[in-house]
Amino acid sequence: MKRMHKYMIRSFIGPFLLTFVIAMIVLLLQFVWKWIDELVGKGLEWKVIVELLVYTSMRLVPLALILGVLLASIMSFGNLGEHNELTSMKASGISLVRSMFPPLILVVMLTGGAFAFSNYLVPVTNLKFFTLLLDIRHQRPEFIIKEGEFYNGLEGISLKIGARSKDGKTLHNLMIYDHTLKQGNVAVTVADSGYMKITEDKRYLILSLYDGFSYAEQLEDGKKLTKTKALRRDQFSMQEVLFKLPDTELNRSREDMYRDHYNMLTMNQLADTARALVDEMKWRKKQVAEGLLARELLRFEKKSDVKDNPNYYPDSIPEYRADTLINLLNLTDQQQAITQAMAFARIVRSNISTSKENSSLRMRWINRHWIEWHRKLTLSFACILFFLIGAPLGAIIRKGGLGTPVVVSIVFFITWHIITLAGEKYARGGIVPVWEGMWGSSLILLPLGIILTYKSARDAAIMSSESYYFFIKKTMKTVRFWQKDKHENTSANQ
Repeated sequence: MKRMHKYMIRSFIGPFLLTFVIAMIVLLLQFVWKWIDELVGKGLEWKVIVELLVYTSMRLVPLALILGVLLASIMSFGNLGEHNELTSMKASGISLVRSMFPPLILVVMLTGGAFAFSNYLVPVTNLKFFTLLLDIRHQRPEFIIKEGEFYNGLEGISLKIGARSKDGKTLHNLMIYDHTLKQGNVAVTVADSGYMKITEDKRYLILSLYDGFSYAEQLEDGKKLTKTKALRRDQFSMQEVLFKLPDTELNRSREDMYRDHYNMLTMNQLADTARALVDEMKWRKKQVAEGLLARELLRFEKKSDVKDNPNYYPDSIPEYRADTLINLLNLTDQQQAITQAMAFARIVRSNISTSKENSSLRMRWINRHWIEWHRKLTLSFACILFFLIGAPLGAIIRKGGLGTPVVVSIVFFITWHIITLAGEKYARGGIVPVWEGMWGSSLILLPLGIILTYKSARDAAIMSSESYYFFIKKTMKTVRFWQKDKHENTSANQ
């Protein structure tokens, strides 16, 4: 390996490791910000939180690699351009494309590693992450009630408070709905104030209510509501209510419950599952079509005739005229036949509509598998894509550090991410083919990387404001000349 190659790789590795760590921290903070409400007040052990963050970090590695490669390529080549090292290389006969080659080899190796990581490790991590996250979401929260909102953390009870004192235990303007009988809002208690206390074993909540009323609708037979029913109203100056709190221990679910989800599968498993779902959907469509032909179109034929003769379908039915047949009936029979035919048609339309909705849902599920299949490739290819954009862009900007490169990287990354999310949404809904929706962002930005590489290799002044000023000035001059010439031709014709 030549000394220049080693130098270029060292110039790239340092910023890459720094930016990769920064990207991981930023993405982790974004995750914590998104799920903070699900984690706070759960009484979780620090080991569980660390485990969840480790799984989250593993899931974010492919995305952090993309952002790290983009930012590192801009920083490294920006530093080289700022210190005129790229100019020295060009003076020595080393072009920009040649200087990009050693880091590009490293990025290709990172791309292969990112693909292997996404295909083999991320599915396992997703399985553990989502299993643990669902267990945490089902975990009983600490008894934290927000003012003006209903709290449904107690089984069969919906509690709302108007205000809370500074001690956190004295409550004001309480409203309690009792749904333990599962008969609707038939029992409610309101109180002017209250005081709550949790027992030492943290298994029960004691709520003392002051100056309130209890309302309960009396149901006949203890089951059904009637239009006229008795209402019971009790007034109290002080009343204590005991509520049982759910268990505080985190119950861990079995991981094999979610093993068949598309987020937990490798590419081969995704492809096999998607093909199996397609075959199943085709089989169901065939069953629906044969069922409609056998039960509706051939309603008055014997089922044995249809079963024994699978070719006995509309093409083999003798030609007849419906108006001729119906004219043979009297008026009453005609009305009855038309009514019955319309009822049959409504049934068929309902069956077809239901089958269409089911097929649409199944197709969406199939698309999700193919989306995940393509995602493993697009996330890996994005490393090469952003290097092709970042390296020439850094050579053009000629600025190192974390200032301008960070701003430019964020703009390109957000653009790529928005296009990717839009394409994924359209692919999930079947508006565009899956490959087009998932690869759209890469196909849009790849020409930009090629153009930037070409322009930077030719020392084009892309980032120079003077070049754009002269271009606009020249364009305006051309437009004015064209308008003047058109006006003169019009005057001469007149």
